Amino acid sequence: MPETKRNPVLRMVATALAVIKRTGSPVSRAKPVAPAWSTQLLKQLEWRRFEELCAACFEMEGYAARIARTGADGVVDIHLCAAGADKPSILAQCKAWDAYRVGIEPVRRLRVAMTASRIGEGMLVSSGRFTPEAADYAGKNSIRLVDGTAFLARLAALPPEKSLSLLKFATQGDYLTPTCPSCSVKMVSRKSTRQGRKFWGCRNYPQCKQTLPAVMTP
Repeated sequence: MPETKRNPVLRMVATALAVIKRTGSPVSRAKPVAPAWSTQLLKQLEWRRFEELCAACFEMEGYAARIARTGADGVVDIHLCAAGADKPSILAQCKAWDAYRVGIEPVRRLRVAMTASRIGEGMLVSSGRFTPEAADYAGKNSIRLVDGTAFLARLAALPPEKSLSLLKFATQGDYLTPTCPSCSVKMVSRKSTRQGRKFWGCRNYPQCKQTLPAVMTP
């Protein structure tokens, strides 16, 4: 089992929250520095930023979130411990929007990860929507599916200053260009020479041949 650790992005969120509390207002009233939460914004977040946002949101909700990166695809297991608990009670994973509804395969992979980690409850969060097949499988395997609309509701349920600090974090810097799962650097837009198909490629090519479909970022 991979070793878990605290999500380093949470320190950044905590710093932003501290600034908000100290100043009393995180943005200028005349000129907002960040867009509002929306399903479209969630779909624009690159996959790693979306994972980090989810982990930070869980912490804001009172969980202790510890993450373990589990493979070359960059997917992480987020172990959630309730307040005062020593062991995680929920294993969460995230699926950024890829232009289609999330099908059954990511839900099955989460079920496998739950078994390996000996955690009885799972949660799969997506900025998009799930297929009926995925929902049926999740319902039979103690997995909660949180689509983009439901995740926005969780963000809205937070105290306003916490929700706004997460918004500032989510939209700072380049939050549109996907991160290479292998090298952890921003990828570059490329086009195949044969079919003219657009895709994301690692800027360290040819040392790294990692690619992502262009639909990962609308």
